[in-house]
Amino acid sequence: MESPMVKVHDKHFEPFIPENEIQIEVTRIAEEMNRDLANKDPIFLGILNGAFMFASDLYKQLAFPCQITFLKLASYSGTQSTGTVKQLIGINRELKDRVVVVLEDIVDTGVTLETIIRQLSGYQPAEIRVATFLHKPNATIKKVKLDYVGMEIPNDFILGYGLDYDGYGRNFKEIYRLVD
Repeated sequence: MESPMVKVHDKHFEPFIPENEIQIEVTRIAEEMNRDLANKDPIFLGILNGAFMFASDLYKQLAFPCQITFLKLASYSGTQSTGTVKQLIGINRELKDRVVVVLEDIVDTGVTLETIIRQLSGYQPAEIRVATFLHKPNATIKKVKLDYVGMEIPNDFILGYGLDYDGYGRNFKEIYRLVD
């Protein structure tokens, strides 16, 4: 029996990471954060649009006082990174002397994350930590410290669980990999 594929626009995608595996990794990260951040009053900064599902699932499992806000950036066009990061929605909370935890859906080149960290440093936080659900180590061109990583994956184009192809596919509960 063939695996169910999905079609988004002109591309076909095959199942890659099932929903139950996603949730196991989110729970593991939440447990690490519950241990590491319990007395730090952190503020979580979810990077939109992609990280909204990860941020939501993770945030529900945090067992300590914390806040969350969102920053919207754009660096993709179709299936390729444009290499340029545009800040679309800015920070609306005080970050000075706070522990800031950036929540990313995926870190591939590191260009977006490097820009975010540089911009956040200007707000004088006590500390900046990074949590990403997915990491593509073979795509990395900018070295950035990742404090919490859900899964390392190959340098394939993926969608689902918040990740998109030209705005579509974010709603899938599982993650799919581009076939053609």
